[in-house]
Amino acid sequence: MHGSFALQVGFSASPEQVFAAFADPGLRTRWFRLPGSSKNATHALDFRVGGSEVAANLFVSGDIEERLEYRSRFHDIVPDRRIVYVYEAHVDGLRRWVSLVTVELAAEGAGSRLDWTEQYAYLVLSGDGGQDTAHLRGGTRLLLNGLSAVVEPERYRGLAKIRPGGA
Repeated sequence: MHGSFALQVGFSASPEQVFAAFADPGLRTRWFRLPGSSKNATHALDFRVGGSEVAANLFVSGDIEERLEYRSRFHDIVPDRRIVYVYEAHVDGLRRWVSLVTVELAAEGAGSRLDWTEQYAYLVLSGDGGQDTAHLRGGTRLLLNGLSAVVEPERYRGLAKIRPGGA
């Protein structure tokens, strides 16, 4: 099964600041994480054309335990404007899908706009694949929310203080 989707996010941060969150390993690991405990996580980033990124983690939830791995290769990088890369996602050693991602950055007002376009090919489906594509889109949205928290920390500062029920 294959398809594509696009997401757009506006930031008060400049394109340079958003690009840095992709390129700087210290910033990247603050928002790019695989599900699971940080004690089991590994991450390596070589941010250059021809470079790669590899991340792995053990995800445990109840009686479910999955070994997750992400492997990417950067094909085009234009500082502060564009990143094109291919990645593959593995679950328990099985390659589940491969994606081509284009991230475009543009100045917009006092901030920037990020356009994320992803073309995916699922190699192994769960059921009819509907849950897989929903999971991919939702996971990407969560990643971009994490990116927002890194490049716009003032926007998220007070959120941790909110408690259920308004207490």
